[in-house]
Amino acid sequence: MKLLAREALVKTGDVDHAAWNYDGLLGFVARRRFHMALALMPPEPVETLLEIGYGSGVFMPELAAHTHRLVGADVHRHAGDVERALCAAGVSANLVTAPAELLPFPNESFDVVVVISAFEFVSDPVLAADEISRVLRPRGRAIVVTPGATPVLDLALRVLSGADPRKDFGRRREAVIPALCSRLRLERIIAFPPLVWPKMYRALQLGKP
Repeated sequence: MKLLAREALVKTGDVDHAAWNYDGLLGFVARRRFHMALALMPPEPVETLLEIGYGSGVFMPELAAHTHRLVGADVHRHAGDVERALCAAGVSANLVTAPAELLPFPNESFDVVVVISAFEFVSDPVLAADEISRVLRPRGRAIVVTPGATPVLDLALRVLSGADPRKDFGRRREAVIPALCSRLRLERIIAFPPLVWPKMYRALQLGKP
């Protein structure tokens, strides 16, 4: 799996923790999100792929290998800086500043939409799910990785990283899966860790209803 190099990362905001991917045990856990997403990707490269909440673009070098046209949307204002960092790494991507609830793309624009640990920051997850459905092509696929919400996991994250999930997410984590399943058709779900509870992450593969 190819990620953007740590030294190339652009810090795009207070909740942009892309550097965690390179830090010991925390990095191992953080990278599992990407492996889960890749397990749900189509076997062959698609024509168009959108990553919502691309942040610093850390996952885009890998996503670029799965599509002929890579696009990103995020609410931060550093699209140009991230594009230049990606270009220097040999990755071509068209990045825009836009919320998940109002994507600036025509209907049925993308074969795949990827969202990694970003949907829990969306203020209106149902509207964002509607937008994903709108921009997906008829046989398209949405892949969403979202964290669990339990006191045990929150404590573990505070110990490992110093971050406070309740402060970052509020109660939005609990709304992610119901919102997605209310607007898209759930096709597959995988979890990490796979055999124990509580689950740190779930990855959903969804299609148009």
